[in-house]
Amino acid sequence: MKRREFLGVAAGAIAMPAIVTAARGDNAIEWRMATAWPKGAPGVGVNAQRLADRIGAMSGGRLTVKLYGAGEIVPPFEVFDAVSQGVCEMGHGTPYYWQGKNPVFHYFTGVPFGLMAHEMAGWLQFGGGQALWEEAYAPFGVLPFYAGSSGVQAGGWFNREIKTLDDLKGLKFRIAGLGGEVMRRLGASVVLTPPGEIFTSMKSKTIDAAEWVGPWNDVAFGLHKVARYYYLPAFHEAGPSLELILSREKFAALPEDLKEVVRGAALASAGETLSDFTFHNIEAFAGLEADGTTEFRQWPEPVAAAMAKVSGEVLAELAATSDLAGRIAGAYGDYLAKARAWSEWSEAAMLSLRNRHPAG
Repeated sequence: MKRREFLGVAAGAIAMPAIVTAARGDNAIEWRMATAWPKGAPGVGVNAQRLADRIGAMSGGRLTVKLYGAGEIVPPFEVFDAVSQGVCEMGHGTPYYWQGKNPVFHYFTGVPFGLMAHEMAGWLQFGGGQALWEEAYAPFGVLPFYAGSSGVQAGGWFNREIKTLDDLKGLKFRIAGLGGEVMRRLGASVVLTPPGEIFTSMKSKTIDAAEWVGPWNDVAFGLHKVARYYYLPAFHEAGPSLELILSREKFAALPEDLKEVVRGAALASAGETLSDFTFHNIEAFAGLEADGTTEFRQWPEPVAAAMAKVSGEVLAELAATSDLAGRIAGAYGDYLAKARAWSEWSEAAMLSLRNRHPAG
């Protein structure tokens, strides 16, 4: 954690007790939040803590949240179960970590060649995505709230170059989400190493390559020290979502004003989290460029084309798994098609213009 982040978190922790003692009274509610991240991990862990602290501050101490890092209550990939089963009231993670419950959860983190962070936020908040997300989680007694994004992620760190599809054969690759299934079908041996174990697995050569988040988190985890080639971007994570999940029962029992506090805190965290990742990824990438030891690569065109082809097959199979999956796939796909058309004349056009004609 950088000094600026530490001071920001510490300030929230110092300021909140004064509010609490003034307002919490005898009816204060104390909840526990399990997270899928190491406590204090850049971006993910830090913003989970900020969200927990914000709920306490916004509620005047009437609802306080104690955060637990990965493994302190449950392992990282069991946070959803912990909330569903009432072990804790809240959780912070990303939907595809629980895809074993229902593969449609992938749509609410992101899919290969899918929505960017701002596009995903638009679909969830204004395009009907939130209602579908809640429907998918309802059988488990869990209520989801969007809590931000890392933005475009990196494709991963590799100990050897990927020049052709043959270079993927047998590659022991730590990669999450539907991207993992795509890579498996292209010949890689896919593993989902928990975040806290990625560095040691790469260093010990238990795995040959690893995809984590992006420059900020990857450098913080030391991945640039154990691999030479950095492939960008992540074909499967254009703008993956983070989430705050709650027990439906516990949330329903809150007074209306505290429900609104939770909603407002999650909405504030969504904007803050993306801003945090955007700034620090820019800074971390500049550091990697200045260091000169990392070799940056884009996916070779034949490899990218194969990724897209197999991604389409994987998504078609996912859409056919249930009526709900078909409805979500249809809604997501319709919106994505419109987003592609608009982005050609907005973000893509502006980035091309800015790069061709830098004004400063």
